[in-house]
Amino acid sequence: MTLIKSRQRIADHGEVFTPAWMVDAMLDLVKHETERIDSRFLEPACGSGNFIVRILQRKLAAVELKYGKSDFERRHFALAGLMCIYGVELLPDNIAECRANVLEIFADYLAIDEADPFYRAAAFVLSQNIVHGDALTMRMHGGEPITFAEWGYLGKGKFQRRDFRFDVLTGSSKFSGSANDPQGSLFAHLGKHEIFTPVREYPPMTVAELAAMVAPVDADAPQMAAQP
Repeated sequence: MTLIKSRQRIADHGEVFTPAWMVDAMLDLVKHETERIDSRFLEPACGSGNFIVRILQRKLAAVELKYGKSDFERRHFALAGLMCIYGVELLPDNIAECRANVLEIFADYLAIDEADPFYRAAAFVLSQNIVHGDALTMRMHGGEPITFAEWGYLGKGKFQRRDFRFDVLTGSSKFSGSANDPQGSLFAHLGKHEIFTPVREYPPMTVAELAAMVAPVDADAPQMAAQP
């Protein structure tokens, strides 16, 4: 695998891809978290998804270990694991490649294709979680603030979504730390401070309802505005 697409992209964007062995070595530093289905990861310069793909693979291994005997739980917790992975990327071709790579891993694990509601639900989640923007400025390509969806699995096939601004989430680390986690973490303890309230809340949704939100969009367009 080549670690560069072009020297011009290195000059313009500092784009170099991390080899697989290094990705695994870095993820092993937080091995316990990578094997938790509900742990949240944000890659602020996700490229084509080298880190995100490996994180998902580890989460899916945890799903199989815990829920492999129940097809219903296996499918829903696989989607819940996918929902906990986020990325920001400057280059639209990388976004499209990243979403496709992650979706392929998810679809292969569940042995599904484009006709399956879980496939379409996953595609919608990725359109919200992997965004075209700049993690340094915390703004989308069009200039609006980056907003991430906090997804939660409620059980019995229902998912909860709340949207938060990225710049507010990063500010929450000043308040949400603890002795064991002094830096805080994404979406941690947001209820403790009324300033950290979602910009939008949605009613619980099923996989079929999430799948119905998929619409043809351009890879470098802003996030889809879901209307449940």
